[in-house]
Amino acid sequence: MPGRLAGKVALITGATGGIGQATAELFAHEDAHLVVTDIAQDAARELAARLKATGTEVLAARLDVSSSENWREIIELTRQRFGRLDVLVNLAGIVDWPGVEDTTQDSWDRVIAINQTGTWLGMKTAMPLLRASGNASVINTSSVLGLVGSGAAAAYQASKGAVRLLTKTAAVEYATRGVRINSVHPGVIATPMIQELLDEQGDQQPDIMRTPMRRAGSPAEVAPTMLFLASDESSFVTGTELIVDGGLTAH
Repeated sequence: MPGRLAGKVALITGATGGIGQATAELFAHEDAHLVVTDIAQDAARELAARLKATGTEVLAARLDVSSSENWREIIELTRQRFGRLDVLVNLAGIVDWPGVEDTTQDSWDRVIAINQTGTWLGMKTAMPLLRASGNASVINTSSVLGLVGSGAAAAYQASKGAVRLLTKTAAVEYATRGVRINSVHPGVIATPMIQELLDEQGDQQPDIMRTPMRRAGSPAEVAPTMLFLASDESSFVTGTELIVDGGLTAH
């Protein structure tokens, strides 16, 4: 039986991160053709080699999501290799923990450039190819910190809140043009981005203490949400946010 993404081409940014790898592996299992991109080119190539060993057709490339020129190169490579693009997963992101007064402008600019501008550039550059699909899906990765305040991580929270509303306005814009656009909002997920923090604080990490399920999630628990939004099963879902947080934002 064909997989849930059979015949689809999916481009994933930040593909070598925890959620990125889990998503790429699940998409491959469901028969997608993949374009795996990351700022870390060697890691992207290693991921592609593992996926190819399972029989998946994969293109690996370095991508700085804050670069419009780099985005144009990647979309052209995708067009040349596969002739189409059906799914865009904007996962690339960085975190900076200081609050308003302690955030430097350099840090602010870098976080906004990658998390917020990078998401917009991805949609802007890929949209002609996505529209040509006639049945495309964009999945933008926000965060629970794009929904509620924490009293810290000023630049990160600003960027993720922006991703949420950018997703909604784009969903309205393209609702009758063959492209669905949604956001995913993970809670505390055990990824390399926060692993040092989790190693230091364990189950006493404040956000875990506030999570009703009292644990961090795993990347493998986020990837199925990405799969649902990428698949035709979510054909009437656009402009919404799916929260994967163990109940953190329920109270």
